[in-house]
Amino acid sequence: MQLTAPASRRTGFRDTDGMAVASFVLGLLGLLVLNVFLGPIAIVLATVALWRGTRRPARAYLGLGLGIADLLVLAAFMQADNTISWSI
Repeated sequence: MQLTAPASRRTGFRDTDGMAVASFVLGLLGLLVLNVFLGPIAIVLATVALWRGTRRPARAYLGLGLGIADLLVLAAFMQADNTISWSI
């Protein structure tokens, strides 16, 4: 007995498109707050979305770039303050 319908190809695209958009949003948000957490999550979501063949590769690449930028910003502030956290 099957309780749910089998996943269709359309559902897979919607999932990967959602991951691409989520990676972009989390990467952008990570530039402002919690970049130590949001940066790696954005990188993983973008990589999975690209690997699964999203129809929005530009958003996934932007999410990947922003996730990397989050970690670079964190590293720069850590170097300047000699701490793990940073403040404005």
